[in-house]
Amino acid sequence: MQWLWDLGELAVEFETIIYGVEGAIATITLNRPSRLNALVPPMPAEIEAAVGVACNDPDVSVIVLRGAGRSFCAGFDFADGFHAWDDDIKTDGKWDIGKDFVWLTAPGGPVQNFMSLWRSPKPVIAMVHGYALGGGSELALAADLIIASDDACIGTPGPRLWGAYLTGLWIYRLGLTKAKEYGLTGKSMSGKLAAELGVINKSVPFAELEATVRDQALALATIPQSQLAANKLVVNRAVEAMGLSQVQTIGCMFDGMMRNTPEALKFLELAEKEGVPAAAAARDRAFGDYSQADAENRPDPNNVIHI
Repeated sequence: MQWLWDLGELAVEFETIIYGVEGAIATITLNRPSRLNALVPPMPAEIEAAVGVACNDPDVSVIVLRGAGRSFCAGFDFADGFHAWDDDIKTDGKWDIGKDFVWLTAPGGPVQNFMSLWRSPKPVIAMVHGYALGGGSELALAADLIIASDDACIGTPGPRLWGAYLTGLWIYRLGLTKAKEYGLTGKSMSGKLAAELGVINKSVPFAELEATVRDQALALATIPQSQLAANKLVVNRAVEAMGLSQVQTIGCMFDGMMRNTPEALKFLELAEKEGVPAAAAARDRAFGDYSQADAENRPDPNNVIHI
């Protein structure tokens, strides 16, 4: 499926994303389709940089975030044993808990890169299809509006092994009862279920996804930018008053720890030696989701966003 409007002339050259503007809409496209747009350096930083470009463009009113290929974003890429991030989290080849914590929480680190969507005075719509997993789901939940295809697979399997809630946004979007359920099991949800639970705003058939997002973006663009910024800020401050930053601090601390337990290190070793599918299969087998879901409960691989 082709994007329904021309992305326009590129404003900035990026390595892992594509940035374009058409009228009042800026589009950020994650562009590692062969890896389901899994996160590696410098993608998180480039996302924040692109948000900054859009925020500083007086002609842009709305930002759309999407993924090229078969998925929105499959989370952090650990196919190589997570070594892409060694400079940020290790000292002399060994995990450094302090360095890891600074990496996750500091300005310029991945959490704050994701939260640039939250801080943007211009509303951000996440267009989710295929997989939005782990860090990819946290990225989507940092947007203001989330519209997904019915068959999208959304979730964060980290609570089972190798991670914890990172940004805290899952907790606020789910509410206490479901946050406990999903936070303990790490189970997935379809786009349709996510909409029913109020985690996202809407799900539609994939064939309608781009048109639905486009219509929403164009409608928002008719509202004065100052109105959009003011109302977004009011809602954000209400959530922040509930302790969002404190939750993120704890989440970042425990995420680093949970990535370095004996079980987590064995999980990474298996992924590095036998591939991510083998590691994911061992993790997901008891729950029958993600890598172990049957065909009817997986995203349709034919649902592709072409660039």
